[in-house]
Order: sequence, then structure tokens, then C-alpha cells
Amino acid sequence: MLHIVACIKQVPDTKIIKMNPKTNTMDRRTAPAILNPYDAHAVEEAVRIRERYGGTVSVVSMGPPPAVKAIKKCIEIGADEGYLITDRRFAGADTLATSYALTKALEKISKVKPIDLVICGKMSIDGDTGQVGPGIARRLDIPPLTSVNKVVEINKDEGYAIIHRKLEDGYEVVQSTLPCLFSVEKTINEVPYSSFQNMLKAAKYQPHIWSVDDLEDVDIKQLGLKGSPTIVSKVWAPAKPEGGTFIDGIPQKQVEELLSILLEKKELFSMKEG
Repeated sequence: MLHIVACIKQVPDTKIIKMNPKTNTMDRRTAPAILNPYDAHAVEEAVRIRERYGGTVSVVSMGPPPAVKAIKKCIEIGADEGYLITDRRFAGADTLATSYALTKALEKISKVKPIDLVICGKMSIDGDTGQVGPGIARRLDIPPLTSVNKVVEINKDEGYAIIHRKLEDGYEVVQSTLPCLFSVEKTINEVPYSSFQNMLKAAKYQPHIWSVDDLEDVDIKQLGLKGSPTIVSKVWAPAKPEGGTFIDGIPQKQVEELLSILLEKKELFSMKEG
């Protein structure tokens, strides 16, 4: 039976969040926390693979205690078990420290039930780096398959997986040994509304909660700010684009004015190139 583990994250809803004009940082208090959308698709795909081949779907996350809400959302989608690693010593982690902490959690989970497949969302909407998934794969020494938009076959008995990877000009078919790690695109599936049964299960469910002390062979220097060599020198909100020009009048007048504007811009570009 397959054991699939999805790595998920609770993030602020970037459609609502505002930027602090003084610090040029995201004001996380201005937006509700949600399950990272890419991760929702990762969990959904894990559930679909379980339905095809049988097995168990677990989810694991690193975050503050309220991240339990994101894990409960994964149970709604159809996950079987959830694990949250939460500790002040994780705070301030960049992608390097995050991948290290999640790897330690995965190692502990695998000692109870060996892991055949790890699935991550392509990226988180608050960081947009896409680095955590490959970082976990590197630490676990398993193949990372990125930009996955279709799972063709998972064969545990023969130890391989076949997937489609999304490329700029098409896709490629890749066969990998198991265990391996997928980081998936949003286009891989559609996340349906949760069933009433799953919603009831999620409401009652309490995930496994671990601190740093519950993990094994942890190098404290690789956690949180101490283990985060990334330095963000400057962050700023992009300038709002200038408003467009409204052209009114009869169609002939509109066309003449539009051509005049376009020709003027063409001359400006020609002058700059010269």
C-alpha cells in the first residue's frame, strides 16, 4: 500500500493582503490565513493517487499553532493523517531552513510508515520561490520531479512513477524511481467541494503536533533564523501603472486619434533606439 505525504503551508491570502508603506513588507494582519492554493492541488492529487492504487495520505506542515486550520482543510480534501511541527525555534526560517525542518519531520514519519511519494505544491503564494520541494528531495536523496501536471502511473511493486512535466513549449514524459518527490502545478487537477463526511471528520480531527524536541538528530543551527543564510536587502511594492487614455466620439474620430497616439509612441521608441 502506498504512503503519500503532502508538504503544505498556511499562507496569508495575497488577494487581500496589504503592503506596509513604511517597512515595505507584507502586513500579515490585513489578510486571513489560508491553505496555500498550490498545496491544495498537491493534497487533492495525493488523494486521487490513493483512490487509484490504495494506501494512505498524510500531510505535514511547519508553522505556528494556528496552522492546524490548514491541516484540517487537508483532512476535508481527503487526507488521512496530519502532522504539524511548531516551535519558536523554527521562526524566521528561509527555504533552506524550512526544507531542513520538514525533512526531519518526514524522516520521523517514515520510521512509523515508510514513505513512497512526497508531493508539494509548485510554490507558496507568499514566497514564490519554488525551492522547498527540491530542497527536501535533495536532503532525502530522492529524485525531484518539478512542474508536474499529470500523473500517468505509480507502480510500487516495480518501484517507478511516470508523470508529465509542464514546459514552456509543451510537456515531457518522465519515468522516475520510487520514492521520489513531485512539485505540482495548479493545472494538475481541480479541487472539488469537500464532502459533508470529510467536513465532519476535519472538524473533530486533531493533528499530531511536534516540537523541535520531538524530532531526531536535529542540528539546531540549521533551524529558524540561525539556519537561514538568505538576506532580503530590499522589498517594495511596485508602482501603480498610469491610467489609460479614454477616446470618445464617433468611430472615425476614435480611429484617427488612436492611430495618432500609436504613431507618436512608435516615434518615441525609434528615437530611443537611435
